[in-house]
Parts: sequence; structure tokens; C-alpha cells
Amino acid sequence: MRLGLLSTARINDRIIGGAPEGVEIAAVASRDAARARAYARENGIPHSHGSYEALLTDPEVDAVYVSLPNGPHHEWTMKALEAGKHVLVEKPYSRRPAEAEEAWDLAARSGLTVAEALMWRHHPQAQRAKELVGEGAIGRLRLIRATFSFPLFDLNSHRMRPELDGGALMDLGCYCVSGSRLLGGEAESVLGEQVTGPTGVDVDFYGTLRFPRDVVALFDASYTLPLRQRLEAVGEEGVLVLEAPWRADWGGDLRIERGDDVERIPVPATDSYRLELEDFVAAVRGERQSLLGRADALGQARTIDALYRSAEAGEAVRL
Repeated sequence: MRLGLLSTARINDRIIGGAPEGVEIAAVASRDAARARAYARENGIPHSHGSYEALLTDPEVDAVYVSLPNGPHHEWTMKALEAGKHVLVEKPYSRRPAEAEEAWDLAARSGLTVAEALMWRHHPQAQRAKELVGEGAIGRLRLIRATFSFPLFDLNSHRMRPELDGGALMDLGCYCVSGSRLLGGEAESVLGEQVTGPTGVDVDFYGTLRFPRDVVALFDASYTLPLRQRLEAVGEEGVLVLEAPWRADWGGDLRIERGDDVERIPVPATDSYRLELEDFVAAVRGERQSLLGRADALGQARTIDALYRSAEAGEAVRL
């Protein structure tokens, strides 16, 4: 599969480094032709384009990785699908459920694959965590706690720009929402609280998600707190802890705590981005469905949308 990079974003490094056998990084596009040429030369990419439109018309490109900031994700995913390209689009796809429906519906009609790049879900520890909870390793699940934060005070960052759908919930909280949904299913109602910064985006977001069977998830996503990541599933008989759920390469472990007894669960070290690409290629080839298909993208968008509506209204929102 010949993959084109739609932008020269830093996250591309992970895709280039994680490209498995059978995936060629064939082209890169930038709105600055000189920048695209330099990027291609530095990374050994055969073709460069001075516009995103040019990459989408390149017959040497089978699929596109959309690594743009959040705001343009939907626009360029739709343009890529309309150009006949498969699409892997960076998380979060959108905070608007109608956009996710539109994209996945177009892909289905066109016989194309579109997948949201929530790479953490492809790591073995995510699947193992779900299995352990489902097997009753901690008893009946009652509580989920999720955290992701790092300090960000650069007001010029794309993460701080409202017109690009910046903000802590979209950037970091989407992981917490994904982790909560992985373990709890689809939320029945949500309650959100946000602290907005000087540019108008949420720099802190706190959420409560109510799932079926009286399972509740609490999460915090922040640009004002120290670097933190964690996912906990609390059951009636124990606690499952993922110290590094979103970025497993940062270290940590997966363990079950039952009082003073601690059981460590071995999980092989691996590259989440490579696994993400392997899953994408398998879906493109028709070998299996994407791990993160239409239903998951819609679940993410609906939950994020409801959290924002709750924070703005100051009351819980039912999904």
C-alpha cells in the first residue's frame, strides 16, 4: 500500500517509523512546496506536493494519512474519499457526530476504508485490559478513572486555537473517553465541566460518564497540570491499573490490586503505530474489519459532543 502524508506534522514521524512491511510512504504534501520537498528529502519519500489537492490526485498514492490539526479533519477526509483514496485520519476525527456519519457512509458507498487513528487501542495492553474486566478479574465493574495531562502555555499552538477545534477535551480527553468506552460500553449520560483559557478553548476538562449497570467513569484532561496518564478500572473485588495506557512507550505496567496482593500482568512491548497501520492495511485489503470503524468513531463523536454541550449548559446530557 502506497501511503501519502497530508501535511508535514510531527506525528508523521511515528507513522514513518512504524510503517510495516508492505507499506510504502510514497508522498508528502504541504502548502509550501519547498517545505514538502525538504521533508521528502529528509525522510526518503519519493514524491512531494506543494498542495494537499495535488497529493489527492497523485496516482501513485493509494491511501492518505490525514495528520492535520483537528478542525480540517473532516474536510480533507471527505476530499480524500472523493478522490478514491483510503483514509487513516488522526484522532479525534470530529466533535460533530454528523460529520463522522457522513465520512463513514461515503466510505461504505465507495468501497473505501476510513479509520480514526486512536493508536493506543491497537496496543495489546488495551485488549488485555478489556478481557480482564470482561472475565471478572476485578469482580463487578463499578468505577473507571482516566487521566491525561501535560502543561501547555503556548497560546500560538494549534491546540489552543478554537477555529482548529483545539482544547484539552479534543486533544487529551478523547483518550479518556475512548478508555472509558472500551471498558464501560456506550454512555447513557454525561456531565462536563470546563475551564477555558485566554484563547477560548478548554484548557482543563473534567467529565463524568454514566454507563449501563451503574458503571460510572470520571476523567480529567488538562493543559495546566503536570504530565500524567493513567487508566483504572475499579471493581468490587479489585482494581485494574494501566500506568501508561495512552502512550505505552512511556513505560509503566498493567496490574491488578486486591488489597495487599498485587498481580502484574505481562504485556509485550510493541509499536502501537505499527499495529495501527497493520490493522488499516488489513481492512483496506478486505482481510478484516477495522478495529476502529464507524460505530467507534460515532461513539467517540457523540460522547465528546455531549460533554461539550453539558459543560456549556451546566447540566447533564443524555445520549
